[in-house]
Amino acid sequence: MLRIILSLALIISICSAAQAQSPKREFRGAWIATVANIDWPSKPGLPSVEQRQEFIRVLDRLKDDGCNAVIVQVRPVSDAFYASKKEPWSHYLTGKQGEAPFPYYDPLVFMIEEAHKRNMEFHAWFNPFRALMNSAKNPNPMDHVTHTHKDWVISYGGKSQLDPGIPEARDYVISVITDVVKRYDIDAVHLDDYFYPYRVPGKEFGDNKSYARYGHGMDKGDWRRDNVSRFISLLNTSIKNIKPYMKLGISPFGIWRNKSKDPMGSDTRGGQTNYDDLYADVVMWLEKGWVDYMMPQLYWEHNHRAAPFEVLLPWWYDRCFKRHVYYGLGLYRMAGAKSGPWTSAKELMWQLRDIRGKCPNSGYAFYSASCFDKIKAPVEDSLRQNFVKYPALVPPMPWLDNEAPNAPTVTVNGKTLEWQTKNPTNEPLRYVVYRFGEKEEIDLERNDRIVSIQQGTSYKDPEPGKKNKYVVTALDRMWNESEPSNTVAQ
Repeated sequence: MLRIILSLALIISICSAAQAQSPKREFRGAWIATVANIDWPSKPGLPSVEQRQEFIRVLDRLKDDGCNAVIVQVRPVSDAFYASKKEPWSHYLTGKQGEAPFPYYDPLVFMIEEAHKRNMEFHAWFNPFRALMNSAKNPNPMDHVTHTHKDWVISYGGKSQLDPGIPEARDYVISVITDVVKRYDIDAVHLDDYFYPYRVPGKEFGDNKSYARYGHGMDKGDWRRDNVSRFISLLNTSIKNIKPYMKLGISPFGIWRNKSKDPMGSDTRGGQTNYDDLYADVVMWLEKGWVDYMMPQLYWEHNHRAAPFEVLLPWWYDRCFKRHVYYGLGLYRMAGAKSGPWTSAKELMWQLRDIRGKCPNSGYAFYSASCFDKIKAPVEDSLRQNFVKYPALVPPMPWLDNEAPNAPTVTVNGKTLEWQTKNPTNEPLRYVVYRFGEKEEIDLERNDRIVSIQQGTSYKDPEPGKKNKYVVTALDRMWNESEPSNTVAQ
């Protein structure tokens, strides 16, 4: 009993400390995985109305969990959760590869609109090179790339993927992603850690033909890394040529290299790493400015014997090269945990506290959304009551846009605040309403004084009768915040 009391006291202490330093700027996200129907939809082939209802429930829950962004898998296996002329509808959506939703709707249009209604960013998550989940079965129509370019497809470990060593295959993937960037109002392109596949012991990835043709005498590992780096560089340039504000984010495996192989590596003993096994030199991408945020998957606990959270957290933050580093947190580790550090909320709360205390202007994302349904520990209670009690704005990216919108001008109409903002470019704007006591100083860093983040241009305080004063600021697409409006009292 004493141990339980002490554990509860520690959790309360941790949560209280985190609440006290709750930052105004923090990326708070969650992955919504569609491959194998991990998170959404709950099963293939649901009627369109049920699909939409399920997604709305997911968003509403994540909003209550403090999230200001969702990372939604729109291309799980060279297929599409959107209307595409390049790739077939995903069977994870409709039950049959190539078959459209019925009644027809475009899920990506719907999901973006619903996320934006809740002032959440929509990051479109693409698996760039994965082609088949089962190499023995190809459910795709005959005009799919896996049929028309069989020479691009390599089977490995029971799955198949497009060969990153073939320039035309890389160009094809970029064309798929840029098609989405052109046609949909997404906020970011997001890629996970599947570049070259995770190594299978005793088996070699079968890219000898492309290496013989394109390797030009390079070391094979260096050639593979160069292939992926060329892909990332060109992708970043391509999406920003279309929309200069388009973010590119990567969520790599949590270890770049072990220190035993490279003095610049982390003091870890990971069995596989980005650089040596997935052939992704993600740190170079940060240094070159080819990505806007990195979200390493730190799915290990504090004091882990091979990959301690407390070692990897600062290692990544120290290598941001003036880009953003957020952290992927392994919520899934708590699902079904029967022993060890993941059986209670303590470890996750500890990780959140560390991110806030040691990595300013950072943030996190949970993998993945549906895990909240599978956890017995009161994670959401701890999260909502202590860590996300106050709203947070997504950190801005000044290298993409550092020009804030004009400040609103506020008037009072009865008990309603109304405002106008000069917006010559007609950019979509959000507004932040701050409420202060009559004698309080106006301090825009006080996110505990934010009473609304909204798209409308009026606000009526639900707590009338108090002597308060208000200011309103405008936010542009990139979360740049204007100067405060004139102060009005009620």
